Amino acid sequence: MNLDMLTTIAQYNIWATEKLCTAISQVSEEDLHSNVGLPFKSIFGTLNHLLVGEHFFWYPRFNTQVISKPVQLDSIVETNTQMLLKQLKDKSHLWVDFLNKIDVQLLNGNLSYTTTKGMELTLPYSATLLHVFNHGTHHRGQITAALTSLGYSCPELDLVYMLIEQQKDLQIQS
Repeated sequence: MNLDMLTTIAQYNIWATEKLCTAISQVSEEDLHSNVGLPFKSIFGTLNHLLVGEHFFWYPRFNTQVISKPVQLDSIVETNTQMLLKQLKDKSHLWVDFLNKIDVQLLNGNLSYTTTKGMELTLPYSATLLHVFNHGTHHRGQITAALTSLGYSCPELDLVYMLIEQQKDLQIQS
């Protein structure tokens, strides 16, 4: 995978996170915290899992200048909904910044890290980075399904809709 494609996927991660957070800002606290059968029980728990996974585990693994914080995958690291949504949106931009500074030679190499269970792993760098974004897509899909089942409307989060929006923005600017 090349840097341009990874950057597009990182931009998609920002776009989808912002759209989802806008939709979630309309959801009642009761519905956010209710057990809707997700692997992390609630929408709120799943949002915290996204924050933990992307920004407490994976970002530090790729950005070796940042030390990973020891937390569990199901940790509630942010209890305030508005602050949780803000952190998800703000931190999603870190990935594009990271890719803007990356040594492209790393993309053809491997990433070595220690799992939360203490196991040493070495995996293909680009594929593992792609996993981070795919992981977010997976859980955003779970959250939108839960929102729909609770009677809320959901944004369209398919990548193609971001590409269409970008195309329209380019046409407006010309």
